[in-house]
Amino acid sequence: MARMLRLVVLFVALMLVLVAQNQAASTGIAVSQLRARGNRPARGTTQGSLNPQECAPKCDYRCSATSYKKPCLLFCQKCCAKCLCVPAGTYGNKQTCPCYNNWKTKRGGPKCP
Repeated sequence: MARMLRLVVLFVALMLVLVAQNQAASTGIAVSQLRARGNRPARGTTQGSLNPQECAPKCDYRCSATSYKKPCLLFCQKCCAKCLCVPAGTYGNKQTCPCYNNWKTKRGGPKCP
């Protein structure tokens, strides 16, 4: 019985360590890579770095190169309201904002432009 209890405690401790490492990796990879090169990430490109009123201008730029402006702006602003970040540029760079990157549609496709 004591052996089983030790195994359960060890398993729980291991799971907590793995969860902590996963959270650190998902939020810190891109920022640490930028800092290693001596660059700072632009304001609003890391999760939680925007205020809600800053979403509209960031989404306007993010959707400026698409021919589907209305849906792009709609979903970009939804994603920004939830994640409080918008990736830099007009396409890609989603790794800087894990929440934005990981929010999926019912079919498994990306929800955020």
